[in-house]
Amino acid sequence: MVSASDRVVAVIVDYHAGDALTACVASLQRTGLRDIVVVNNGTPGSSLVSSSEVTVVEPRVNLGYGRGVNRGAAAAPRREFLLVSNPDVVVHDAAVETLVAYLDEHLDVGLVGPTILTTTGEVYPSVRVFPNPVLAALHAVLSPWWPNNRWSLAYRSPARDGRVDWVSGAFFLVRRDVFEAVGGFDESYFMFAEDMDLCWRVGQQGARVALCPAATVTHAEGVSRQREPRAMVIAHHRSAMHFEWQTARSWRRVLAPVAIVLLAVRLGIVLVRPPRTSD
Repeated sequence: MVSASDRVVAVIVDYHAGDALTACVASLQRTGLRDIVVVNNGTPGSSLVSSSEVTVVEPRVNLGYGRGVNRGAAAAPRREFLLVSNPDVVVHDAAVETLVAYLDEHLDVGLVGPTILTTTGEVYPSVRVFPNPVLAALHAVLSPWWPNNRWSLAYRSPARDGRVDWVSGAFFLVRRDVFEAVGGFDESYFMFAEDMDLCWRVGQQGARVALCPAATVTHAEGVSRQREPRAMVIAHHRSAMHFEWQTARSWRRVLAPVAIVLLAVRLGIVLVRPPRTSD
């Protein structure tokens, strides 16, 4: 019988994560995972992973997250499932096996995320809804000053019977055929919102996105991002504007410019005063 770990290949996109990357790889290997690809978006040789079971891809340029995953997936051995992870994630025991079992039991689900904990043990709001222009605008403008306003809470809605609009790209498991059917990550996104876009396109293909609460990982958010915080804030808002323009249809298309203007206003606010909580 083929074990769950033999059906999975993991792709980690690294950018100077250092010891956090080492811990991430070690935690995956403890689950029994044999095939791990690290895409080094930092300077050549900076992903110091000493293991014969890890393949390091050196693009010699920072590809961004989605393009990095796509490059890693192309270099990885073909397996039924593709596991995508940030380098600053520690995978709890049985998390990968639990996610594989979830996809085996829910054949209509194409992509599933776990419960993500912060380093203090709090549940990170990794489940989101696709925001309409009104929700996006109110969340964008209010959250830097009032993180727990009703619109931000609605945006970070909990799963309903495991059904969600999208889950964080920090860690998820996707069927390889579904990932390929949607063309992988949209490479027009450099950082941020590429996970929202991927889940959007998975849904457009007729597959569900889900949360599996029983699988757990811990995410030390922002290890790589801290090197260039200002550039990351700008990239975040640019990607949000890009997603809104790409996916808006009908009446949303008419209101999309308003949402984009308000996101630009929020960017100005955040550059002066960073938000107190994650978006």
